[in-house]
Amino acid sequence: MTNKQVPVHLIFTSIYFVLAVVTLIPMETASKASLLGYKALCSFSPISAVILLALGGLHIFLHQRSLAKST
Repeated sequence: MTNKQVPVHLIFTSIYFVLAVVTLIPMETASKASLLGYKALCSFSPISAVILLALGGLHIFLHQRSLAKST
């Protein structure tokens, strides 16, 4: 049996991407409409989704850079 561990950067990147999608989910009980014009889970939905996607991309970039330096 092999004991393969999932890299930490992959976990963080997955979490950022999932949270970016979750912020765009429509929700009628939200207090304010988002910048996209509908009541979403996050009232700053397009901005927060872009920031979360950028953080995920940053994790991928930093991981690739660390791999390049180690070889």
